[in-house]
Amino acid sequence: MPQQASPRGTFLKVAEAVKAQIDADPAMTELPTLAELMTAHNVSRGVALRAFGVLAEEGRAERVRGSRWRVVREGEQRDRRPLAERIADVFHTDKLKVGDEFPSTSALADRFGASRPTVAKALDKLGADGLLSESRQGKQRTVTALPGREEHS
Repeated sequence: MPQQASPRGTFLKVAEAVKAQIDADPAMTELPTLAELMTAHNVSRGVALRAFGVLAEEGRAERVRGSRWRVVREGEQRDRRPLAERIADVFHTDKLKVGDEFPSTSALADRFGASRPTVAKALDKLGADGLLSESRQGKQRTVTALPGREEHS
């Protein structure tokens, strides 16, 4: 889109173009980067940021870590609880008991779509809460207590 003589409303046109992209590609999960948007539409950083803001206000996009934006589809439900809380649900969903092995960091990273270091931090938090055994190289963590119960190993 060439730069307009009057930049007023340009961000709305950019937002409309991005919405059209989202609608045209149902598999699209991430929005273009800020730099890609600036280049594609020949606009300033401020205009591109305002376009992202419009998409966020309309519930079509949300900011994710690392200055990226992801597409939010209509009717899509997303669990926004901290990762440690979502991982704590594994005790119940996998029907784990005290002494059982807890899923590996890699398996949980795949399951929750998070990086292994992020999952490891969440597991350390659960370990600090007394729910999991200590992390050791090459050793699987085990369940030492169940959330919400006083049952300990």
